[in-house]
Amino acid sequence: MSLTSTLNSGVSALNAFSEGIQVLSNNIANVNTTGYKGSRSEYGDSFSNILRQAAPAPASGVGSNTPATQIGTGVRVSAVTADNTQGTLASTGKSTDMAIDGAGFFRVRDSLNNVEYATRAGNFRLDSAGYLVTGDGFRVQGLFDGTATFSATDDNGALKFTKTATAPSTVGDIRIDFDVTVGSGITNNTGGVFTDTEVNKGRPTFRSFTVDQTGNVVIGLSNGDTVTRGRILLQGFNDLNGLTKVGNNLYTGLGAAGPIGGVSLSAANNSAGTNGLGRIEVGALELSNVDLSKEMTDMIIIERSFQAASRVVTVSDRMLEEIVNLKR
Repeated sequence: MSLTSTLNSGVSALNAFSEGIQVLSNNIANVNTTGYKGSRSEYGDSFSNILRQAAPAPASGVGSNTPATQIGTGVRVSAVTADNTQGTLASTGKSTDMAIDGAGFFRVRDSLNNVEYATRAGNFRLDSAGYLVTGDGFRVQGLFDGTATFSATDDNGALKFTKTATAPSTVGDIRIDFDVTVGSGITNNTGGVFTDTEVNKGRPTFRSFTVDQTGNVVIGLSNGDTVTRGRILLQGFNDLNGLTKVGNNLYTGLGAAGPIGGVSLSAANNSAGTNGLGRIEVGALELSNVDLSKEMTDMIIIERSFQAASRVVTVSDRMLEEIVNLKR
């Protein structure tokens, strides 16, 4: 061993603590990011130089075992793990804002590149075509093809619409819309009392929508009927640290994280409130789970550790200088 090794140990600490402060800085920067999960640096020692190998005690029973003598060579960041604890849910009152109370992620799809992601951020919106999308236009995934047909009949001079509903069953892009007309969802069975134009004029139309805690997208119609248009599905994972952050609150690497029930979504495996998945709270968002006071405390600890490592480098340098100056 030499003083050079001491310098290397000090430098390894400086590098490791520099990486640690980067992790802390990123956490603090995202303290107000919707659905953000903080990260934690984990440190591990580097390999050790063995000055003396360990040896067992002699079989004869005479003498003792010999312990190993080792000197470490520094420290490194062994892992950066995610803190996947639940963030606080904050009420927004907006019907397209959704938070998961419990385990699971929303699945969203980039329709242009046909790439799917996972996210905990439920700050969605309706686009011009009625799709439920993220801020970047990625479409929320679930069961999407629920519909209803109507039979228009004469009820003593008044139009009456009788509904026949079809539950959603196909996985795809969630779309919140509804429109039926005669020949396309409505059958005119008034016996000529009302023309098709009159039936279309009085037909049930889209008024509002709600999403319940199990993810069912329920549309309210002008005649008081409701139609379950779709169901938002959630995805659980066995190893959340297998997910890869790619920015904009999105994760890739779904297959590497061990998706529970498989990568393909289904009502049986991915419905909210079942199979260990959380429930969906509408009109709320999950806040960042970063504890600012803890991050600031950890920052002080890392800062002091960095200062101590800097002192090791300085002292080693002075000792080397003394050796160099032995002969003048």
